[in-house]
Amino acid sequence: MELLRWDVIVSYLPLYRDAMFLTLRIGWAGIFAAVGLGFACALIRHFKVPILQNIVGIYIELFRNTPLLVQLFFLYFALPRIGLEIPAEPCGILGLALLGGAYMAETFRSGLEAIEPIQMESALSLGMTRQQAVLHVILPQAVSISVPAFVANVIFLLKETSVFSAISLMDLMFTAKDLIGLYYKTLECLTLLVVFYLIILLPVSALGSFLERRLRYAGFGD
Repeated sequence: MELLRWDVIVSYLPLYRDAMFLTLRIGWAGIFAAVGLGFACALIRHFKVPILQNIVGIYIELFRNTPLLVQLFFLYFALPRIGLEIPAEPCGILGLALLGGAYMAETFRSGLEAIEPIQMESALSLGMTRQQAVLHVILPQAVSISVPAFVANVIFLLKETSVFSAISLMDLMFTAKDLIGLYYKTLECLTLLVVFYLIILLPVSALGSFLERRLRYAGFGD
């Protein structure tokens, strides 16, 4: 008896392909927004901007300590009760951006705080302005330090896209559950789900490993 029905798998491929493109579109849009938000929050906390650092601290704790699924439910189902209706796709992007921004903020902040204060003092003593020192001395080193955690966050956020089916987005998880419910081809559907998530995640993981090796070689020569 054949374990997998290959004809079924082939017939489902176009559906999974379309679902993968939707997952990638929402996932990367949310990640890019999360990087910008997280970087801004990291700078605010690192340089201790009055008032804003307290607001950012509350935001980070709130979104790091609640599941994305709960956040999506609040954005998609609760906000319309007060007149703020967000379509499913923008809602998914916003939810991922807010969750990712909280994690990225701590990643970038840890990179900034790993730089010794003497680096800033030395740059200022050489005649650089504070802005020039941050841009040309502090940030390049902080980014290099943050790369491993940054890549881990990207992979984490791409995997979190699996909950988008809860707000009726036809992502990979929604497609798999829908086909299983309709045709009971559980093994074939789950096999395709795993394969397509590997297609999404393995290149990111490989690129992250490559960047880590390059940065380690640049820093230590090994």
